[in-house]
Amino acid sequence: MFADGEDLGKKDDDRKPGKINLQVPAWSARKPAPWRRRRILYGVVAFIALYLFFKNIPVPEHPPTNFRPTYGSSPRSAPDDLHKSKPVPERPAQKPPRPEKPSDAEKHYYDGPIRFYNLAISLHAIARLWGQLDNNRNVLFAASNLHSASELIPIACEMGHWDRNDVHFALMGRDDLPMDEIKILNSVEEECKINWHDARPNFSPWSSDFRMEVSVAAALGHIQTFMHPQVVITDTQSREDAFFTKAIRAKAGELGKPVVELPPDASEKMMWIARLDSGSLAAWKTTYVDILIHAPPHSSGSLLRLLRSIEAADYFGHRRPHLTIELPAEVDPPTMQYLEGLVWPPFDSSATHHASQVTLRHRVPRRASTVEGASIRLVESFYPARPADSHVLVLSPQVELSPIYFHFLMYHLLECKYSSTAPVGMAVNSLMGLSLELPNMHLNESNMFSPPKAHRKSAELGKPTDEQPTPFLWQSPNSNAALYFGDKWVEFHSFLTSRVSLDPRKIPERPNLVSKSYPAWLEHILELMRARGYTLLYPNFPSSHESIATLHYELFQPPEEFSKPKPKTATGDTPTTPLDPEETFETDPSAHRPKHAESTPLTTTLTSLLPPHGSPALALVNLPLLSHEGNELPPHILESFARSFASDFRRQVGLCAATHKAVVEPLKADDLFCDRSDHRGGLELGELNRDSEQPFASRPRGKEPVVKDDSEVRQSEFEAHLRRQAGNEQRGDEDEEGGMTKKVDVEGPKKEEKGVQGNAAKSEKDGVVGDARTRWKTSLKDAEKATYGRDGDGVKGEQYTASEAPAEDPGSSTTTTGKTADTKDGDGTEIKAVKKVGSEESSKSVNDDEGKSSKVDIKTRETDERFPGRDWGW
Repeated sequence: MFADGEDLGKKDDDRKPGKINLQVPAWSARKPAPWRRRRILYGVVAFIALYLFFKNIPVPEHPPTNFRPTYGSSPRSAPDDLHKSKPVPERPAQKPPRPEKPSDAEKHYYDGPIRFYNLAISLHAIARLWGQLDNNRNVLFAASNLHSASELIPIACEMGHWDRNDVHFALMGRDDLPMDEIKILNSVEEECKINWHDARPNFSPWSSDFRMEVSVAAALGHIQTFMHPQVVITDTQSREDAFFTKAIRAKAGELGKPVVELPPDASEKMMWIARLDSGSLAAWKTTYVDILIHAPPHSSGSLLRLLRSIEAADYFGHRRPHLTIELPAEVDPPTMQYLEGLVWPPFDSSATHHASQVTLRHRVPRRASTVEGASIRLVESFYPARPADSHVLVLSPQVELSPIYFHFLMYHLLECKYSSTAPVGMAVNSLMGLSLELPNMHLNESNMFSPPKAHRKSAELGKPTDEQPTPFLWQSPNSNAALYFGDKWVEFHSFLTSRVSLDPRKIPERPNLVSKSYPAWLEHILELMRARGYTLLYPNFPSSHESIATLHYELFQPPEEFSKPKPKTATGDTPTTPLDPEETFETDPSAHRPKHAESTPLTTTLTSLLPPHGSPALALVNLPLLSHEGNELPPHILESFARSFASDFRRQVGLCAATHKAVVEPLKADDLFCDRSDHRGGLELGELNRDSEQPFASRPRGKEPVVKDDSEVRQSEFEAHLRRQAGNEQRGDEDEEGGMTKKVDVEGPKKEEKGVQGNAAKSEKDGVVGDARTRWKTSLKDAEKATYGRDGDGVKGEQYTASEAPAEDPGSSTTTTGKTADTKDGDGTEIKAVKKVGSEESSKSVNDDEGKSSKVDIKTRETDERFPGRDWGW
């Protein structure tokens, strides 16, 4: 076939004629090339392969329109396994073949694209429910399986029955049971007002966990677009699928929607959640409650009983309250032993870390507890970070809480504070908090308290048929067990700050409306409630023997600020009275009869205490409204009383002028005060003299004397008063005995001396050195300005002659405010100064240099009963 090596590379015409093969004919038929036969063979094989491929494509039970399967990177990426190397012996079934004992991974393997065939229809049908708005009435119940759905459907139907929300139910799990059959299995009737949504993806029974997790998040995103639910309610984590819980939390957090995970027994104990509207449920996760307990000395038994009741209460999966305990200076060993082992909140096995929610505040030992100091110490123990959402529950150690106290607290807190459908009125805006106990006595403990009752009207005649217990609003604070809203507590902070900064000498005596068996801060918060018209919501259950908070009085102790210290001997021991062998021991039974009737803690469900079906929801505007005296009043009358009391309070206590125009600011009470000068003189509030144990609350700032007893103070200031009248002291000298420096540069028109001449005289009885010669150089207004830097007590610059009384000195409490004080010549002159403030008169006589007496009559203030041990006069 090929030429030999000699002929390679030569042209045909160079070849020799003799070497041409003459046996091959000049022309023959052309044979087909080999590559053409291979092309034909490949085409036949491809045709057969395509035929077999299209003939054996599996068809699903419900084939979608224009469905084209796509395949991922997973070896099992489609319902039929097309990647098997072995040929299929027969036509595959409608679903993938399964092994005899498949594992979970082999059961759920499909990771294909996600489609919701039935979700769009139901979402477009709720356009009438204003789902495009951010704020609406839509509440979504979501479940991942039939078990959790059976727990949620009764609660959803109950919520639809109250008709305060637009209820929706979405199924997002693997179960392929039709929605109609699910309704039949759960006995859902036509009266159940629920909008049903099938949010299950295609091929849900065979979908992998990752695909179902993506499906849940995608379904919730579509629901958010059409519905904007205010809250998502799910079953407990133990009954829901793991992929559902993980996806619903992540997606709801991304959308800013709260997720309420109900406890396992929600259908029995938490049916009250069905009565809340969408506004209340939206605040479920943002509401915080702090517990504040003030433990008096030697109260370990009461405190431990209270702490055990707090630990044993049912919190239905909600965030535990933060616990703050104010410990006394001396803590009992049982209390410290219990607190060392206190773990709050309890350990959660599912939590990765544990953060303690207990704060202990141990007070530094002090000599005594004053009224103002005790009030400030408790109030400053809590300050909300977010006044709209953080609230404080004040508890007394004498209280024992019911196991359902947190159910009661959260229901009324969410309903009264955050409801979006409740009627708006003064009763809603003026609510200061919630009380957990129903007292049976007034605050002054003068008489018994009878709660009001509501009249139930007959449907036929429209007349009241009987009386039944009802909650009510009362303008009375509570220190045993009461929740105070965060914004009102911030306002109380502002009020107390200004209230304790006032000078008690300038405030007229006010009657006490609160008994001394209650803490001192109740007197101040009652003033704020009367000035603003605030009220507390008090419970009133049909059974008077059961309550949310039970008070025990067998270990009752009065507040520290009102308790009398026990006398001690020189050795520090309490003196004992010698016993008389013939003494007859007597006991009065009436003295041991408790003033307050004790009740037992409630153990039933909260739903049994709420009004039954057919009754209206809790509406504050329809509840009885009581004044602080216990009289039932209409809301507009109570509002009028509040305005009148606030006006009088501004003038008498706040030292405001009659023409003062008050401007009320949110979270502040500054409009009730005009003069908030600090009367404590730089001392810490409640600081006492070591010997006399009298608080230095009546001294101007920077002029606190250091004295040994009260007699030296009185004598020294009385001497200073007479020396000022005698004119020998020019208000720049220093009182060496009292240790006070009173220096004032007085300028003003000089007046001639008119018959005021006298000689110095010293009394052996009082040791008073005085000079009868005086000269006044200024008016009262200028003297007050020079002394205090402001006008004093509203007196406007009246000119005093030499025969008139001097102005008040800041270092002396025996001020002369009248203008009838006369002075005569020193030859037997009688000097008389009368102070016209107060209710008691006391007189002191001194002898001048010629043995003639001078009499000074001084009127003093009465001792204020609100501040035991303080005598504001002389």
